[in-house]
Amino acid sequence: MALTITTLCENTAGVLNVLGEWGLSVLLECDGLNILLDTGQGKTVVHNAQALGVDLTRLDKIVLSHGHYDHTGGLLSLLGQSKKEIEVIAHPQVWQAKYAQRPGQERREYVGIPFQRQALEGLGARFRLSASPVWLSENIVVTGEIPLANDYEKVDAGLFVWEGDEWLPDLLPDDQAVVVKTEMGLVVLLGCGHRGIMNTLHYAQELTGVETVYAVVGGTHLFRSSAETLERIVEALKGFGLVRLGASHCTGLPVAARLARELGGGLFFNQAGTRLSLPLV
Repeated sequence: MALTITTLCENTAGVLNVLGEWGLSVLLECDGLNILLDTGQGKTVVHNAQALGVDLTRLDKIVLSHGHYDHTGGLLSLLGQSKKEIEVIAHPQVWQAKYAQRPGQERREYVGIPFQRQALEGLGARFRLSASPVWLSENIVVTGEIPLANDYEKVDAGLFVWEGDEWLPDLLPDDQAVVVKTEMGLVVLLGCGHRGIMNTLHYAQELTGVETVYAVVGGTHLFRSSAETLERIVEALKGFGLVRLGASHCTGLPVAARLARELGGGLFFNQAGTRLSLPLV
């Protein structure tokens, strides 16, 4: 199988002429499709694509891992590059009014999609909203809503939605991943992993019927994990037999260093400009 992964936006840049920006955007080329997972905040994805020689007019589909601005803010500029309609796959609750309360702050800050749906549709976006898995090809599936199956991975308590006239905890039901079946095992692309990296990996196995998880690339949202939670996740990951883990975005440097120590050469920093193909080396 031919598979290429190119990171167009990430907190840090690892290649000359590429810019870093808090957020994530990863291009998957596989099964004759060009699929973009997330779009970053919007300041770097077009610039970085040009710097890396990526033709954004060839995009077939955009997948939104969830409805936060640092994963959706590039939609407007991306759609402006295209000359055709593009299917945008997301969970129905991606359009919720999402807010975050930062540690030590009293106010809640809007962190949802920074555009109106009609504006994006006017530029060619055709939203396919589904809470269920969406198969893009025989080997590629968007997970849809990921079950909260274990007792140790918790959604960040500082996230809220404004619904009706009240604040509700945001359990991020719209958090989803892209999973690819390869001859080496599953390759799992995460946006932020808000619903938990282990919940996501177990669900990927369930959806595909494939036990071997070869590689995980993307945000793991471990940067605010408690020591106890991190310990359990590290032990669970070690038991998975991962060959490659590309830490990105919301993993955090201390956690990435811990994972590098525990997983050895299997961990790499997946920065803006990183380009991988099977085997992911």
